[in-house]
Amino acid sequence: MIPDPRIQLGKAVRQKRLSMGLSQETLAERAGLHWTYIGGIERGERNVSLINIVRIARALELTPARLLAGIQ
Repeated sequence: MIPDPRIQLGKAVRQKRLSMGLSQETLAERAGLHWTYIGGIERGERNVSLINIVRIARALELTPARLLAGIQ
């Protein structure tokens, strides 16, 4: 069974956010998104658009490729 990529992305975002000591609110502000949207991503509830993947990656000081690395 292939893991859900939405859950994998959510885990990657949460792990990096926590390693940077950021709250969901701070990450959302940096990315120009709403904090509830970030929460939905981290729970694997959102199918994130490319533009928002880029925004989140930049806010986490990553390239989009690095953020998506390992997602099957």
